[in-house]
Amino acid sequence: MDSVREAPAARTRRPGRAASRHHLGLLPLALGLKAAWQPWKNHRDGGEEEAQAKEGGPSPLEVAAVTFANGGDNIGIYVPVFATAGVGAMSVYAVVFLVLVAVWCFAGRYFATRPVVAKALARWGHVLLPLVLIAIGLLILIEGGAFGL
Repeated sequence: MDSVREAPAARTRRPGRAASRHHLGLLPLALGLKAAWQPWKNHRDGGEEEAQAKEGGPSPLEVAAVTFANGGDNIGIYVPVFATAGVGAMSVYAVVFLVLVAVWCFAGRYFATRPVVAKALARWGHVLLPLVLIAIGLLILIEGGAFGL
């Protein structure tokens, strides 16, 4: 009899968690739509040169929002791992994480400073950024079950 009572409670908790997780896709989607709207608006207003000089890429807050939205599902995986890890394992995790972040930073800087890549980013960055953000947002929404797929 107790197992019958627990089943509905388990069913009601699970959709609530999934519903809150898939809404995280709205952050990169909104940022992508904003990034797509800005060049069009600036071009229409005739202030394209000033906008390109001021813009300089996404703000740190926008990067943090996309990172949070994209990595939100990872919390469910890493919390149990970190909760059960001892001091030695946690130290290894931290060192590996920091080393790999440094590798990503150096790789990003290396590729962004290559003339071919820098020219492509300068020419197509205003198109690629909105497309990537919108794609990430839609992916999070679809994988989170926002559309019932």
